Amino acid sequence: MEVKIISPDSTLFDGEADMVVVPGIDGLIGILNNHAPLISSLKKGAVKIKKDKEDQLFDIGGGVVEVMNN
Repeated sequence: MEVKIISPDSTLFDGEADMVVVPGIDGLIGILNNHAPLISSLKKGAVKIKKDKEDQLFDIGGGVVEVMNN
């Protein structure tokens, strides 16, 4: 799936991923390919992007996640 992490200043990540884990307001949200459409608020924490058994972490201060069309 294609993933973009953007901030008001720049694009932090733009690429393919096998799985994404984000810190939702009510707990962690795991997103895989073909996930149902979703919009949720995010709290301070780390976004984990998994690709080919490697993890990348991005610290965030909050925000919004939108899942659509994979």
